[in-house]
Amino acid sequence: MQTNSLFYQLFQNYPGVVFELLNESFPKASTYSFASQEVKQTSFRIDGILLPPIYAIDLPIYFIEIQGYRDTQGDFYPSFFSEIFLYLKDYRPRNDWRAVLIFTKRSLDPGIPLQYREFANNPRLQCIYLDRLNQDISNCSLELGVLKLIGMKEQVAPEQAQQLIARTREELTDVVRQRQILELVETVLIYKFPDLSRQEAEQMLGLNELRQTRVYQEALEEGRQEGELAVILRLLTRRLGTLEPEMRSRLQQLSSTQLEELAEALLDFSTTEDLVSWLQTQI
Repeated sequence: MQTNSLFYQLFQNYPGVVFELLNESFPKASTYSFASQEVKQTSFRIDGILLPPIYAIDLPIYFIEIQGYRDTQGDFYPSFFSEIFLYLKDYRPRNDWRAVLIFTKRSLDPGIPLQYREFANNPRLQCIYLDRLNQDISNCSLELGVLKLIGMKEQVAPEQAQQLIARTREELTDVVRQRQILELVETVLIYKFPDLSRQEAEQMLGLNELRQTRVYQEALEEGRQEGELAVILRLLTRRLGTLEPEMRSRLQQLSSTQLEELAEALLDFSTTEDLVSWLQTQI
């Protein structure tokens, strides 16, 4: 099941779910940002990195890798550790680091090779198996419920998905966030049942009537603009490196038209100063 894009969307919008998955308290004093990161001068790309703010040097960086298929070449662990150490060499962060491996199934973990045995019982590395999580979704966050749904067996997944949708509609007053969770649940079901069409998945989950309401349609249009911003933030991160929270906040204030103009302009950016200069022209 190829779920990397689903994980990316979930962790980027709700980075706190990673800490809930690790059963750790979320650092309220600072906000982590989630991004995919390419290591310089190689073809390596780390699935995701949770980065604390620049000033929070006491908080660790979290390297996150998702595995949803069987490793037949024995490359998984060597590649993962190579990516981490190349990142540390290239970017020289002042923060400590931790690694989190998320397997959709326990059987997909090939086991740590002998050459990396120091990490077998090391708190620096933590492995999560979604099919071994407690399947009760009544007391966890909606976001963690989505992750649990990925690891559930096909026999129980539709019923649990319907419960998750019912909770989403009852607990969330923010229609945009409600739409995001509903679409994540629907996407998980489509991954788990590849023979289903999107329309059949909607019927299974009872989403047809909801999507015809005016408030949902308005939220959908608002969500399109959020989607544009997410893509632009990802492109800027690739081109310029991690953006400071203040810069991300300024970008969130741009209109849809300005975001479209920025999407073209950023192709010529080479430094953060180029982005700052462009933003000053928009004031």
